Amino acid sequence: CNGCSDATAAIAREFADVRVIETDVPSKSNALNLGDEVATRFPRIYLDADVTLDLASIRRLSEALQRPGVLAAAPRVDTVFTPDCDWSVRAFYNFWMALPFVREGMMAAGAYAMNEAGRARFHRFPDVIADDGFCRLQFAPDERVEVADAVSRVVAPGRFSDLVKIRSRSRLGVYQLQARFPELYAAERRSKRYGHTLSYVLKRFDLYPAAIPFAFVTVLSRVRAQRQRRLIGNYVWERD
Repeated sequence: CNGCSDATAAIAREFADVRVIETDVPSKSNALNLGDEVATRFPRIYLDADVTLDLASIRRLSEALQRPGVLAAAPRVDTVFTPDCDWSVRAFYNFWMALPFVREGMMAAGAYAMNEAGRARFHRFPDVIADDGFCRLQFAPDERVEVADAVSRVVAPGRFSDLVKIRSRSRLGVYQLQARFPELYAAERRSKRYGHTLSYVLKRFDLYPAAIPFAFVTVLSRVRAQRQRRLIGNYVWERD
């Protein structure tokens, strides 16, 4: 628990066989490193704070990491919308989750797992916004898999303004990785088939109504992220 001000730690300690570590430093990367320092077994699963992953999915991720050549795995993401969620938020995620490159291994799931050989690819998590993006960069496409029958559930933001904050943070994380790990990032870009994505979208007439809010959010978040990039030394994590 990194910089929590609620009852998260106390509630977690009520469960048997759970070890809770607390730190006053509000840094996800620092929290991940603290967890790795005391963890003794593999595989290891890393979750965003707002992600739900059930026991069956955990077991399926573990099974996938026993396959030859597989070093990292992620579940399929299921985006949950609240009843009062803005239509623009629903449209964005419906479009986003339909894109082929988003459905690749360790992409947009809010959860990922590594076996011992995979975790040995790097020493510590660097102080970056996108720890999942950094982790993804460590592996070639054939070394990471999406486990279709494992599901992570993420509640979508309810308001359009919150969606823009989240997407701005995500884009800023990409810019940060691009600047700090240019070679790894270049290799990742070469593995994506954006031309295939365009042809796929053009054939999906059901996605056309969602294209406008998706494009608007994408452009707006990139503009905001570029501004924040100049002030990244004083960046404050934006929450929904």
